Amino acid sequence: ADGRLPTNFPGASGGGSGSGSGNGNNARSDTTLANPLLPDDVLQGAVPDVIKKAESFCVFMDKVVVHMRERLTKQTSLNAVESETPTNFTHQFAKATGQEVPVLKHCYSRLNNLMKTLEITNMDAFSPLQDVADFATLVATYDKGFAIVIEPNGSVIPGVYEPTMRLACLDSSLAIKPVFKKFESVVITSGTLSPPELYPKLLNFTPCVSVQIQMTHFRTPICPVVVCSGSDQAQMSTRFEVRDDASVVRNYGALVVELAGTIPDGIVVFFTSYMYMEKIVSEWNELKILDRILERKLVFIETKDIQETHTALKNFRRACDCGKGAVFLSVARGKVAEGIDFKHHYGRCVVLIGVPFQYTLSHVLRARLDFLSTNFQVRDSEFLTFDALRQSSQCVGRVMRSKDDYGVMVFADSRYNRKDKREKLPPWIQQFLKDAHLSLSTDMALDIVRKFMRDMAQPVDVEAKDQILLDESQLPAYQQELHGFRMDEGVHPLTAAD
Repeated sequence: ADGRLPTNFPGASGGGSGSGSGNGNNARSDTTLANPLLPDDVLQGAVPDVIKKAESFCVFMDKVVVHMRERLTKQTSLNAVESETPTNFTHQFAKATGQEVPVLKHCYSRLNNLMKTLEITNMDAFSPLQDVADFATLVATYDKGFAIVIEPNGSVIPGVYEPTMRLACLDSSLAIKPVFKKFESVVITSGTLSPPELYPKLLNFTPCVSVQIQMTHFRTPICPVVVCSGSDQAQMSTRFEVRDDASVVRNYGALVVELAGTIPDGIVVFFTSYMYMEKIVSEWNELKILDRILERKLVFIETKDIQETHTALKNFRRACDCGKGAVFLSVARGKVAEGIDFKHHYGRCVVLIGVPFQYTLSHVLRARLDFLSTNFQVRDSEFLTFDALRQSSQCVGRVMRSKDDYGVMVFADSRYNRKDKREKLPPWIQQFLKDAHLSLSTDMALDIVRKFMRDMAQPVDVEAKDQILLDESQLPAYQQELHGFRMDEGVHPLTAAD
């Protein structure tokens, strides 16, 4: 590679973005949207003379890496956590290295163009260097909305603890700002945007229309139940005070055992963390609960290894296709919870063990909460509850992927019985969460689940299904009904009672 290293950066006079000259404003807009945290002056600005030469840029990046290593070593020797602003970090960098701070802004674009010039195809081999360049560019670009957290015993990979330096984005509005700037009309839609009034605060915008739409259905497609206690009436919860109680571990296991004997197809169980899942599964094994589950269905577990998880998912689906079904043990906020669909027979039941709150002693989370409180007047408890219930909705929503789909949603924690928690679930879940489905024991929940599964086993009413779908003849009247609606005009037609 040294023999091919160019003396000067080609296109330095034209800026550091590396975009062609024929694309014009559209190319610049696309570049901005692809890098939403970087303003135009960084993406399009000329590269400073000090890093125009490839060799000079490599020397500069070496100084950046050495400084970051020295900061990590210092905090590790002190065994202390340091949280600071980008301004403070760049000031210390300039003082220690004698380099100018504005040069840091161009590390991202300069590295990308150097790699293109060298025609490097194995990008993964340079991923750590790209991370450093991204870090340098962002800390020099923003003095607000970010925090640098240096921990002697941090954890980026669950279960692995080592010295870490993290650049935490505290202001989510930075990422969506270029979208609002480029487009006159922006529609933000999701099945988990609840409660909707918090998003304008977090993303720093004023909505023209805000609508919560219930699910249109020709039958009752989901059966949400809140299980608060086991058959022995002992409370079920993952609250820190009771999560390790023998009765809690035993009752959670008994719930999964009974569901495995009741649900004919796939069951997905979400835990609050990898650590808690590993602990519970280990205790279930000692109590022979796993053996009882295996008598009914095969068991597969999500791990921190991507390939192992992929293989487990593949075999889980094979087991479901065979007709016996299987149980997949997973983690809220994990890869499976965020992006894997369990449609049709792959997910007839989701069990959410506990409320997936973030780790409240996380220094990154503390920095984010302080930022939200200071800048947007969002209380700590408000954001933590909102975030946890959003994750809960994300997990249970894995089973509902089409109009033909159906499934059971088991909220296995007494805290879901509280009104302030339930109200933050999306309307399409709340509309089916009846009073009779609250504050249940395992036995009571199983009776409801059995009845629901019997009802779902009946033939589909095709005529009723067709009636809930919108056809072209109904579209003009529908558009007229919605025409001119604004938030101050009262109840939106879509949210009116049936």
